[in-house]
Amino acid sequence: MWASSCLESGWLLAQASSAETLRTQMGMAPIQKSTLATGVTLFSGPGGNVVVLQSPAGKIVVDGFLKPAWPKLKAELDALDGSPIKSLIDTHWHLDHADNNGNFRAAGAGVIAHDNTRKRLMEPHDMVGMHFDPVPSADLPTQTFPSGLTLNATVEQVRLDHVAPAHTDSDVFVHFPKANVLHMGDVFFNGLYPFIDASTGGHVNGMIDGVTAALKIVNSTTKIVPGHGPAGDRKALQDYGHMLASVRDTVRALKTAGKSLADVQAAKPSAAFDAAWGAGIAPDAFVGFVYGTVR
Repeated sequence: MWASSCLESGWLLAQASSAETLRTQMGMAPIQKSTLATGVTLFSGPGGNVVVLQSPAGKIVVDGFLKPAWPKLKAELDALDGSPIKSLIDTHWHLDHADNNGNFRAAGAGVIAHDNTRKRLMEPHDMVGMHFDPVPSADLPTQTFPSGLTLNATVEQVRLDHVAPAHTDSDVFVHFPKANVLHMGDVFFNGLYPFIDASTGGHVNGMIDGVTAALKIVNSTTKIVPGHGPAGDRKALQDYGHMLASVRDTVRALKTAGKSLADVQAAKPSAAFDAAWGAGIAPDAFVGFVYGTVR
């Protein structure tokens, strides 16, 4: 289920030919609902994981699925309580996280993101065989920030922090300290090898640094929400960081020794982790992402 709902896995498994094909293939997946803490709900299914904080001042939503999921997502949000949707936070610019910006804006919400999310959404992109046009102005964030931002949600002081280039150069952590919930966006894939978008600044070292930064925030009872995969805990995040660092170090050594990508893939540097992490993105593809960004 998690692999089929993951955009980056979908790029490789379904071999979609366009953004519209991706929306059709993935945007109609069923929405699954679970409770992370009092007043904090996780929705997953048609794209990245969505977290909702309920507040008397209005709901704060983190990420927004793909466009075909909007009617179902809006119905789920309305069913939580009678408050309006106050804000949508984009954890980064990718389609499966920011595709519904325009629908949230039309519903009366502000859209908050890192400066680079707005920049990337205004550009054309070609990734993994697909072309992405710049989005319409109505789909852009209404508020951006360069490094950090605190939102007063009445029940929480929600903290947004930019992560130095990791999955992309637009990644944001969203921390709900009172609820003890951290949404890491696509800096964390739980139980799946991650996609690293080098075309917009992504880097395996930044992914590892992002994990290190998150481990300083969380404790043994924190609910850690990945961009894709089930919610995890500190141990799951530590295991992910160990996998990233181990594969990175092996690939870097081989690359430094002059080995080609094909040679490195043939050496199977991820073999010890494939059973646990290889259900989504193929191991050779993940090794390719690491090889392309490691120094």
